[in-house]
Amino acid sequence: MQTLRQDADRIIEAAIHAALPDTAVKKALKEISFPEGGRLILVATGKAAWQMAKAAWDEIGGRVDRGVVVTKYDHSKGAIGNLEIYEAGHPVSDKNSYEATGKAIEAVSNLTDKDSVLFLLSGGGSALFEKPLIDESENQSITKQLLKCGASIVEMNTIRKRLSAVKGGRFAQLCSPAHVYTIVLSDIIGDPLDMIASGPAYPDSSTCDQAMEIASRYNLQLSDKAQALLRQETPKTLDNVTTYVTGSVKQLCKAAEETAAQLGYTPVFLSASLECEAREAGSFLASIARDHQDSRKSLAFIAGGETVVHLTGHGLGGRNQEIALSAADSIDNCRETCVFSVGSDGTDGPTDAAGGYCDQDTNQALKAQGLDIKAVLSDNDAYHALQKSDGLIFTGATGTNVNDLSVLLIRRH
Repeated sequence: MQTLRQDADRIIEAAIHAALPDTAVKKALKEISFPEGGRLILVATGKAAWQMAKAAWDEIGGRVDRGVVVTKYDHSKGAIGNLEIYEAGHPVSDKNSYEATGKAIEAVSNLTDKDSVLFLLSGGGSALFEKPLIDESENQSITKQLLKCGASIVEMNTIRKRLSAVKGGRFAQLCSPAHVYTIVLSDIIGDPLDMIASGPAYPDSSTCDQAMEIASRYNLQLSDKAQALLRQETPKTLDNVTTYVTGSVKQLCKAAEETAAQLGYTPVFLSASLECEAREAGSFLASIARDHQDSRKSLAFIAGGETVVHLTGHGLGGRNQEIALSAADSIDNCRETCVFSVGSDGTDGPTDAAGGYCDQDTNQALKAQGLDIKAVLSDNDAYHALQKSDGLIFTGATGTNVNDLSVLLIRRH
């Protein structure tokens, strides 16, 4: 008989496999008719950039004149034809981000209306694909401030796109008069195309007033130049872009439901729009667990989305690890119950783990080692606590990026 942890691993594996972009990219390409006689430039950026570029190359590699792929460190899986592959910083842009983006800009310079750009976009592109209009060190500082204060991804990108030469539709303008065919793997709830990777090839729906309000609410430290850029409006229309959305967190949830059912659980879909503090999400799942301990059948409660972490300490961890750990101290009186949460891209925060797993024994195991969960969470040090309880989940870079999956399992025989 499988253990709860083995059931969790099966669900994670199946969900991530279902969200891989290969099939979706190839399907989107069948809908695109690139003009004959012109050049075709491929640009891919984001955590899933390598996987998306490989899928595209397998279909139309012979047509591509030049290509630039920008992905996160350790997310490239080798050479792809004649494409130039770069790895760069995430969640904060670094020198390699700026240099690789420069190569992409160079690749789309001096195109004609007979040429085309295939733009493959996935989450993480906000950091990886960047040419700042402010000093590079300030650009990094602002990103760090936004990460620390607990701003949502939409709030972060509303700020970042105004400080960039490629975000907020500006990359599409750089490609003009060539037509841009964008294939998007969505990592933001509701698939707002102007916010995914800060919308390099999509008209921006946010306003200067919204950007200024966000900066004020979080008390962001900005130079005069950065403040002036927040007051400059971004492109609101683009006439050279066609966009295709290929995947979202709903795929993760659906595959998790199907796999849980195969394992004997009755799946209960909660939401694909989970947006709150990570600790609140963990507490919410734990409360559901306590309410259903009298169940005579096995249950799987499934949620997808993207939570946030408000940094109050100096430890190591990520939002998915905090979800799991914050549930642990409330389910230790339950039986055969676990909560796990995982990032579909295989990385959770600035760690090598994809997420975390806790069950009814985790709290006591940590107490035996002198650890208090509330103190650990206060220091944002979920990684080291989960390491001690064998609760870290490792998948490695998955090749996709469609938000996070959080699951509560209650098993009965």
